[in-house]
Amino acid sequence: MSEKLITIVDDEEDIVELVSHHLKREGFKVKEFHNGRDFLSYVGSVVPDLAVLDIMLPGIDGLEICRMLKQKSTTASVPIIMLTAKASEADVVVGLELGADDYIVKPFSPREFVARCKSVLRRIGTMEIKDNIIKAGPLAINLEKYEVTVDDKKIILTTTEFKILEVLAEGKGRVFTRDQLLKKKRLWGDDKLVYDRTIDVHIKNLREKLGIAGNLIKTVRSIGYKLEE
Repeated sequence: MSEKLITIVDDEEDIVELVSHHLKREGFKVKEFHNGRDFLSYVGSVVPDLAVLDIMLPGIDGLEICRMLKQKSTTASVPIIMLTAKASEADVVVGLELGADDYIVKPFSPREFVARCKSVLRRIGTMEIKDNIIKAGPLAINLEKYEVTVDDKKIILTTTEFKILEVLAEGKGRVFTRDQLLKKKRLWGDDKLVYDRTIDVHIKNLREKLGIAGNLIKTVRSIGYKLEE
């Protein structure tokens, strides 16, 4: 954990100084930015292990930065935590729809902030390696390389999206209720801020990214989801 690089993008200097201090105290490397332009220039050559983005930034806002990171192959897998004063569930859903892994609302506890950063990084680092490939129609999931292809074309997924697809694929044909998915520690770690709607957002994103293979993920009305041919 001590060698992980976390980038902080926030135009409030006090916030940047606060979170940077607590992260450095835990042994993380931290790179600070006060606007999206400088941050995007930086990630053109250096890919962080985690990006923390404020939404209300001068120029390019945090949501647009998130969208840009997820559209670029070199940064699509970088986990993102949105750190913002926008607190409604609708705001949380927008962030998740764009690919954010977590959403922390200001004001916040520095200790909780650091714990949430560790939780996101831990979810990425503890994916179980399995020497096999699950196939369903045009979909192939390489559980050892953490790669997903559709008709041999590589699909870029976030860590959470991959893990949800992995769970569904390993139980191919089995219906997983939203509650079961919400309670799976391998998906969310120790995170507490996970809504029923969170599952629906990730499934929606998965279907869109998988294209023709997206219809393999079936909705079982009022219950949950399953993957089957």
